[in-house]
Amino acid sequence: MTPMKRRALAAAAGVLLGAVAALPAGAQAPSRSTLRIVLINDLASIDPVQSTAAFVRNHGFMVYDQLFALDSKGVARPQMVDSHTVSPDGMEYRFTLREGLVFHDGAPVRAADAVASIRRWSQRDIVGRALAAATASMEVVDDRTFTLKLSRPFALVTEALARPTASALFVMPERIASTPATTAITDATGSGPFIFQANEWQAGNRAVYVRNPNYRPRAEEPDGLAGGKVAKVERIEWVAMPDAATAAAALQTGEIDFIEQPSPDLIPVLERNRNVRTIALNPVGFMVWLRINHLHPPFNDPRARQALLHLINQQENLQAIGIRPSEQVPYCPAFFFCGTPLESSAGAVGLRQADVAKARALLAEAGYDGRKIVFMNAADSPINNAATLTMAEAFGRAGLNMDVPSSDWATVTQRRNRREPPEQGGWNFFVTVANVLDGQNPLTNLYLASPCEGGLTGWPCDEDLERLRRSWWEERDAAKRQEILHAVHARAYQVLPYINAGQFRTLAAYRANVEGIRATTVPVFWGVEKK
Repeated sequence: MTPMKRRALAAAAGVLLGAVAALPAGAQAPSRSTLRIVLINDLASIDPVQSTAAFVRNHGFMVYDQLFALDSKGVARPQMVDSHTVSPDGMEYRFTLREGLVFHDGAPVRAADAVASIRRWSQRDIVGRALAAATASMEVVDDRTFTLKLSRPFALVTEALARPTASALFVMPERIASTPATTAITDATGSGPFIFQANEWQAGNRAVYVRNPNYRPRAEEPDGLAGGKVAKVERIEWVAMPDAATAAAALQTGEIDFIEQPSPDLIPVLERNRNVRTIALNPVGFMVWLRINHLHPPFNDPRARQALLHLINQQENLQAIGIRPSEQVPYCPAFFFCGTPLESSAGAVGLRQADVAKARALLAEAGYDGRKIVFMNAADSPINNAATLTMAEAFGRAGLNMDVPSSDWATVTQRRNRREPPEQGGWNFFVTVANVLDGQNPLTNLYLASPCEGGLTGWPCDEDLERLRRSWWEERDAAKRQEILHAVHARAYQVLPYINAGQFRTLAAYRANVEGIRATTVPVFWGVEKK
């Protein structure tokens, strides 16, 4: 056990007593040039196209840049793009990149790199696939310019190119972007504000990034995920600390500088420490999503999926997680988040109080035969773990024979891709925690998509829902889009690609001498410095 680990474990005991407030005698304060962070999950893979996991997205924002980026109001603004034009009918786009952009290996960023990156991304991401299906051609004009011509209406082209979550759209060199989308990349060369140190990456321990001295930020203030990305620290160490109390103690002693999502029950302790600050990194909040496998009985039958609506109590889940009442949305029927312009309750059923008799009746109609129901549990995440155990107990009350195998999140992200029946290593349910960028509308909501071929894990298939989703992003009139949105929402309640098991806010925490942490929804570290 390292000295740091011993100090952190000793301090963890103090956290639980509310007594740790200062660095232990003899401890070394970290350098002001190094930022040490603990994120929700550790880095387990590096391909932002291959994986929709949040840890890959977090890695991506370190090392890559985007063509467009969403500002704090959700507006897509040029990032790597210097200028762009759109034809009057909205069917042709021309993009010109900024001058002087270079990759970490010194090669210039070219339009060919951008086109290759879009093409690889569009093979797997739901937004990318939607854009590709509406694209007639995408051509390189010169080193800095490319065009995109549509074959049918697509009202959200720049928003699609600003895709920030799931398989976010990042620009990588053509030589890497030419890797088949079915093959994971092993080279993390990008053009972003930080450079990945592959030789220092120890999965389950730490990942390291250093400042990119050749990065050219936009001459604008940072705003959301857009604007100037000025790296103000020389080194970032993404440290693995799966135990929540250990991480909270390390923050209080100054051994780490930032925790993305402290355990909710430890937030009051951190708030009492004068050397710690908290912030709602994601002001709209998060959702607990129950992802359902549509391939295997009984949940290949919509009646069995609908039974779950009568067993899930959102507020019960949030209380089990430890979310303070002030940070809870006690009831939210919306797929596209409550408190947003696209909030809807069309077709909503259940989620307030349990109706076990109704649930049992629906399960019987679906032919449930008592087989084991595998609910994968990411026990290393306090939020996932609490929500999983609470819902598993509720499902058991309706007669579901629950099997809740525990592992870490990285293992869940691997097993969830298995299509075999649950009794052969597959699964029925898992919990993931989504932010508003993951689920903000019918185009970008990755788990709402229900294509009958090539969909994401869980593999929902519904042609009506897909037709409604497509009509939403093809419609250029905002009022008509809102009408379509309610139809999408009502159909989603019949299909249930996933279930909103509760919306909440939680706080990030950081040392008081760290400046520049902003409400960016996802954690980014340009503009952040230590005083």
